[in-house]
Amino acid sequence: MIRIQRAAERYPGGDPAAGIETRHALSFGPHYDPDNLRFGALLACNEERLAPGAGFDEHPHSHTEIVTWVVEGELTHHDTAGHTTVVRPGDVQRLSSAGGVRHVERNDADVPLVFVQMWLAPLSPGGEPSYEVVRGLTEPYDLPEADARLRVHRPAAGETVLVPAADFAYVHVVRGTVRLEGDDLAPGDAARITDARGHSLVATTDAEVLIWEMRDWRKALG
Repeated sequence: MIRIQRAAERYPGGDPAAGIETRHALSFGPHYDPDNLRFGALLACNEERLAPGAGFDEHPHSHTEIVTWVVEGELTHHDTAGHTTVVRPGDVQRLSSAGGVRHVERNDADVPLVFVQMWLAPLSPGGEPSYEVVRGLTEPYDLPEADARLRVHRPAAGETVLVPAADFAYVHVVRGTVRLEGDDLAPGDAARITDARGHSLVATTDAEVLIWEMRDWRKALG
């Protein structure tokens, strides 16, 4: 089964007066939707836009795997586990909040920042927080804590991308346009595919696409 969510159907959030604009794909904060709480391991897929100097002050997370993909600009990260980094386009950042951690996310550059942040449910709660940044990601990124894998594709116009066979596959279009089984997807559009088998994307322009491949967590838990 394929469900398409258009960019305009995302829930608006953030604080535009403070230079923060957010678009949520799943139930989030005041936008509570009991039928849209998660998809596979995915708990959130937020498109964030921060003006120069804007950001999220120190705030807590726990029992969540947080994966961030920068589209434009630079993301400055600080956390209470002692990590300070700048994340740029092409890098993937992962914060395993585990039993609890606090962090700050800011745009300290003089140009706008755009990033996609995705939260996934770990198979086991608790533990010690961990953090990493993979610079210039070129290979699939495995997230064993959530039994998930992130693939980043940049097809040229006319190229085909196979959707991996998985219990759940989540497709997010970052830039450009692609066609999925007759549906045209533009930036910010997403597709949720349950029991993904034999599906493919065709780039109708040069594009960048994120695809999460996820196992049904109920199988992993036995």
